[in-house]
Amino acid sequence: MTDDHAHVQEFFTARAADWDTRFPDDGPAYAAAAGSLSLSPGDAVLDAGCGTGRALPALRAAVGPQGTVMGVDLTVAMLEAAVRAGRDRDGVLLLADVARLPLRSASLDAVFAAGLISHLSRPGPDLAELARVVRPGGRLALFHPIGRAALAARHGRRITDDDLRAEPNLRPMLARSGWRLDAYTDEDDRFLALAVRAS
Repeated sequence: MTDDHAHVQEFFTARAADWDTRFPDDGPAYAAAAGSLSLSPGDAVLDAGCGTGRALPALRAAVGPQGTVMGVDLTVAMLEAAVRAGRDRDGVLLLADVARLPLRSASLDAVFAAGLISHLSRPGPDLAELARVVRPGGRLALFHPIGRAALAARHGRRITDDDLRAEPNLRPMLARSGWRLDAYTDEDDRFLALAVRAS
């Protein structure tokens, strides 16, 4: 584990117990973002950095009982909160690092990642690892229930030109990592970048 991993684990361990109650109105936004992946019954999808598993019910609904839904997170406490919320019924939960996923190459149809990119210690290589496990033509949704400016304001900051999620930065980073940015939305009430796995 790197110091970055330890910092991420500390941050989310301290907040896991009340994470869902802090953001009680995000459910519809998660469902809409999961819907943007255009999943079909029987598909296999990963929620990368799943936290308390808020996207898992929507992902399960999209792929149906015959599909595969997995959630991976680096923080034990977040996975425990997902189990307490009953979201382990919607998908398999794994304690894993998105930089080294315990999955076969090209084994997934899509990856959903809410709030993940700002917590990656090596965004380019980590996005490439997500690309490795997705079949050509599969999709990636990078999501946050509020936009970049609103999130920065919530934390008492301003967005800067070097923000990884800014389109001019995100597009080439995704391209170098095996993805093609297909759609980009950054509004007060939603950030959503959709990418397609290059062949």
